[in-house]
Amino acid sequence: MSIIESLEASAKENNYKAIEKVWLEVGPFSGVEVQALEFSFEVVIRDTIAHNAKLEVIQTQASAWCFKCDKTVIVKQRYDACPKCNSHQLTVTAGEELKIKQIAIKE
Repeated sequence: MSIIESLEASAKENNYKAIEKVWLEVGPFSGVEVQALEFSFEVVIRDTIAHNAKLEVIQTQASAWCFKCDKTVIVKQRYDACPKCNSHQLTVTAGEELKIKQIAIKE
């Protein structure tokens, strides 16, 4: 619902007639199930500015900063060890996102 609210606010602010396509970035640590998101999107866009809009989900990679080897590394799961030095002293730097990347509009 918050995605639709953001789309409607942007459409009102910029005088869009309709939103035709939405690109969403979804990180593996966002807590979002992509199939559920796709289904929910179809339901919540009914009778909105985004009615009939297509959704494209861009799944991003997760990364973390390793304190021991001083590198940013790609991780598959939140508590993985550093793939370079095997340390567990990591802090997640990307992968928690759920954001609107781009929209295609009808003016």
